[in-house]
Amino acid sequence: MDWEFTEDAAFLALCDAFRESGETSAIEFLANGEGAFHFQELTQNAAGEGIDLSDSDSLDEFQQDVIQTMETLCKD
Repeated sequence: MDWEFTEDAAFLALCDAFRESGETSAIEFLANGEGAFHFQELTQNAAGEGIDLSDSDSLDEFQQDVIQTMETLCKD
């Protein structure tokens, strides 16, 4: 993936909301309304950057990258 999603405003908002939520699991956070909203916005931004997430494997891989990055960068 050539697009650095960690610099996207939607990812930054996702991390801020994750920190503020008090949730310890990024997976659980993405499953709730606010996390799901920010993730959807991030996937739309990815599409705008030319990232094809139309098949489930690509979307799953992207989601795993986001989850791992959130758990690494956003817990503080």
